[in-house]
Amino acid sequence: MNTKKQLTVLGSTGSIGTQALDVVRQHPDKFEVYALTANVNVDKLAAQAREFLPDCVVIADEAKYEALKEALAGLPVKVYAGSDAVAQVAGSHEADMVLVALVGFSGLAPTMAAIEAGRAVALANKETLVVAGELVTEAALRHGTPIIPVDSEHSAIFQCLAGEPYSKVERILLTASGGPFRHSTAEELRGVTPEQALRHPRWDMGAKITIDSATMMNKGFEVIEARWLFDVKPEQIEVVVHPESVVHSAVQFEDGAVKAQLGVPDMRVPIQYAFTYPARIPLQSDRLDLFALGALHFERPDVERFPCLAIAYEALRRGGNMPCIVNAANEVLNLAFRQGRIGFCDISETIRKVMEQASFELHPTLDDYFAIDREVRRLTETYL
Repeated sequence: MNTKKQLTVLGSTGSIGTQALDVVRQHPDKFEVYALTANVNVDKLAAQAREFLPDCVVIADEAKYEALKEALAGLPVKVYAGSDAVAQVAGSHEADMVLVALVGFSGLAPTMAAIEAGRAVALANKETLVVAGELVTEAALRHGTPIIPVDSEHSAIFQCLAGEPYSKVERILLTASGGPFRHSTAEELRGVTPEQALRHPRWDMGAKITIDSATMMNKGFEVIEARWLFDVKPEQIEVVVHPESVVHSAVQFEDGAVKAQLGVPDMRVPIQYAFTYPARIPLQSDRLDLFALGALHFERPDVERFPCLAIAYEALRRGGNMPCIVNAANEVLNLAFRQGRIGFCDISETIRKVMEQASFELHPTLDDYFAIDREVRRLTETYL
């Protein structure tokens, strides 16, 4: 009998996906890869498939199907293509856990498929809960599906809450590195280039999330994610800028006690914890040296210079499909900035315009979320 945990890794060629496979390499006696998916990176996906020999692989870009099939000819690996195939693999009953490491709105459908199939979800795609947090968490409760956060901050909060009743939480202290422009003036921010914004001082991440970190929209999305993961009110979530990125987040309880999770910036730690929860197993990684660190610093975020954080709080308070509207607009504008089509500050300014123009729905269905996502992308393009 095979006692290894069967893993499906959605987005295996990205930063989180590749680090997840490193965890599997370190523990071949505990984990086995059932399925791998990627968006367009055929060469990397094929190399991973040759190493881990999953049951199947999926390339979301259907134009890449033949190239992937040819690269894996002769291997006992099934090859599929298309976004529908990604969702179907996520909903397979063969896997024990699905790691959702896809970027943006594309993570919603596969996550829902995994939840409806009763597969445990290791969630590294924050947009799923940003876009449809209420719907997703209700589905998880209905199907008895655990959602274990993989983001370093939410994993830290999850670890701090182990053995604690959520009802006793007074505040969540969500840490932020401050990104590359922590000390930049408002005027300097107007001249920021994509190359500058892509140089994050602490984390090695994909391009989209790195830009979101620079604007602090990423932290705003994490506020929304925390609201749904830990069933707290927006006013109970406080963002704390912590440039050393050693305290990954903390929880303050009603008696005044604060629990924090600390460690070196290494995403393999929260990935492995999601894979093994509630157990802990060894991981070959750097260890935190408090003596070498010397001091930790904490600051309040400046929402005047980084309005995307305020936008996220506003979207969360307005509820309904407003976070979905903000996410869709941000995805379009994030890419436009990386392409040099708009300036850094145009991102937040245009999102505010879209928020006032898009169709607001207080109680959206899953189909409504897909419809408003399409509408907002078209609307945002008109501003470009």
